[in-house]
Amino acid sequence: MGTLFVVGIGPGLPHAMTQRAKDVITTADCVIASNLYQEFLRRDGTLPPENAEVEAAPDGGTAAGDESGTVFERPGGARQTLVRSTMGKQIELAREAFRRVRAGEDVAHVSGGDPNVYGKSDLLYTMAESDGAYDVPIEVVPGVTAALGGAANLGAPLSNDFCTVSLSDKWRGWDEIEEKLRAAAISGFVIVLYNCWRDYQRAIDVVREERADDVPVGIFNDAGRGDAGRNLDDETHTITTLGEANEHDDEVGGMGTSILVGTHETTVWENDYGKHLVTPRGGRDIDDF
Repeated sequence: MGTLFVVGIGPGLPHAMTQRAKDVITTADCVIASNLYQEFLRRDGTLPPENAEVEAAPDGGTAAGDESGTVFERPGGARQTLVRSTMGKQIELAREAFRRVRAGEDVAHVSGGDPNVYGKSDLLYTMAESDGAYDVPIEVVPGVTAALGGAANLGAPLSNDFCTVSLSDKWRGWDEIEEKLRAAAISGFVIVLYNCWRDYQRAIDVVREERADDVPVGIFNDAGRGDAGRNLDDETHTITTLGEANEHDDEVGGMGTSILVGTHETTVWENDYGKHLVTPRGGRDIDDF
């Protein structure tokens, strides 16, 4: 029996992965990843180059889009099967992963960011329950999620209590999303919004009902991807206020955009190199150290 690893690779570029994630992907018998993440992971040899293709998988796959995948040769001669992950094939891909693990393979199922933050881990556990795959070992390898990557770009905005809220209404209604946003705003959490291409202005309006308009806000795109950013002009971040957040349509570029809403304690701090956001822990000052 092999192991099914659900691997968080952070923003996608190899430098932002943990060493554990890199080791698992490098040594796995099979890697399941989207074309974009395969492209990122080839940058430093974490995955073999495209010209290292050897053959279609021996069980019948003829292209990287098939669940059977394509076999590549790694430096040193080891062979590794790559399977393209697509949104519409998650059930089939999970079952293919179970099959391979039962056949003795280690499988790395790649998730962007962290698998537990709107990633792949819950899907694979749900599929394992549905299919009775209690015999399949599953290990989650954590990664850097967008909230942490974006916060690092902005400074220290998450040093006190914070939460994340997804604006995706695919599996729940807007009423539930609004209830969570309002509770988070009232409770004084710094809020990081994911899936901002869906009703982000509506979300901002809800928070504004409970929080002052001069509260600092950070909008960041493709945190951690540098010049590989795809939504706008590479990796970007902007500091604004809650009252003006809805005036930044041009900076909300799709799935790679997250919005961080500060609290009354969050301040804009500026030095010779730029502006930063800081949320002190519990409002502490230098004397508390």
